[in-house]
Amino acid sequence: MNYAVEVENIRKTYTSEIGTTHALQDISFAVNSGELFGLIGPDGAGKTSLFRILTTVLLADGGKATVNGFDVVNKYREIRSCVGYMPGKFSLYQDLTVEENLNFFATLFGTTLEANYELVKDIYIQIEPFKKRRAGKLSGGMKQKLALCCALIHKPAVLFLDEPTTGVDPVSRKEFWEMLKRLKQQGITILVSTPYMDEATLCDRIALIQHGTILSIDTPQKIIASFPHPLYAIKSPEIYRLLKDIHAYENTLSCYAFGEYLHLIFKEENHNDELLHFLTNKNHEQVVLKPIEASIEDCFIELLK
Repeated sequence: MNYAVEVENIRKTYTSEIGTTHALQDISFAVNSGELFGLIGPDGAGKTSLFRILTTVLLADGGKATVNGFDVVNKYREIRSCVGYMPGKFSLYQDLTVEENLNFFATLFGTTLEANYELVKDIYIQIEPFKKRRAGKLSGGMKQKLALCCALIHKPAVLFLDEPTTGVDPVSRKEFWEMLKRLKQQGITILVSTPYMDEATLCDRIALIQHGTILSIDTPQKIIASFPHPLYAIKSPEIYRLLKDIHAYENTLSCYAFGEYLHLIFKEENHNDELLHFLTNKNHEQVVLKPIEASIEDCFIELLK
C-alpha cells in the first residue's frame, strides 16, 4: 500500500549541559493518503521534533521516513515542494502585509494566489478585508488563517500543522477544524499535532504520544472503546478533601481531577454504596456519583500507567 507518510523507528536525542533528552524513541506509524491524522500529546512529548524531521528541517539520529514517497534525507528538495508546513510559532514576516506575505510565498513556489484560489478561498475571504494590514498587527486567529493560506499556496499533497490552535479562542478553533475538514475533502493528507485532547475526536485516526513514545494508534472511537475499566464521576462541595479521602479508600484503583468532577476507577466493581458510606463517615455531604463514558484524556491517563 502506498502511504502518504511512513515513519519507521525514528529516533532523536538532544544533548545539553543539563543532560540528554530522548525526544523520539523508535517512533513508527503510517498515514494513509487523504487522511486527517492527529498526533496528540502534551508539550515536550516530541510532536514538534517529529514534524521537523518529516518536513526536512531536522535530521533524525536513526530510523527512516518517507513523505509522499520521498525519503526525508535523500529527497528533501522534492519533499519541500510537495508539503505545506505551519509551525507552532507564527513565523511569517510580521513587517509585511497579509497580501505581501501571500505573494512572497507564492513566488517562492513559482505560483500565484489566483492559480490556487479555489483551494484557499474559504480561508482567504476571511482575511481579505485585512490584506493591507501588517501580519504582526493581526489577531491570533487571523495570524493562524494567514499562515494556513501561505502553507497551502502551492497546493501541497501533504499538510503538516504543528499545534495550530494553541492560544487561539474557542470560536477560531472551531472554524479552523471546519476548514481542515473542507481541505481533506479536496484530497489533501493532513497531519496535525495538538495538546488538546478534545480535538482528537475530530481526526480520522490519532497517535497518542508522550516522552517520545507512541502509546496507542487507532481511531478515536476504538481507543475510547478499549478503555479497560468502568469509570465514574464523583463530586462534592469539598472537592480537594474528597480527593484525599477517596485515595485513602481501600478499593480505589485511581482517582484524578477532571473539571468540576473527579474521575474514579475501583479495584473491584459494585463498591458504589460502600464508597458512599465511607464518605458519609468522613462527613462529606451532597456527594454525586455516576457512571460515565471514558474520554480520550481518560484513555491517555490510563495508558501512562
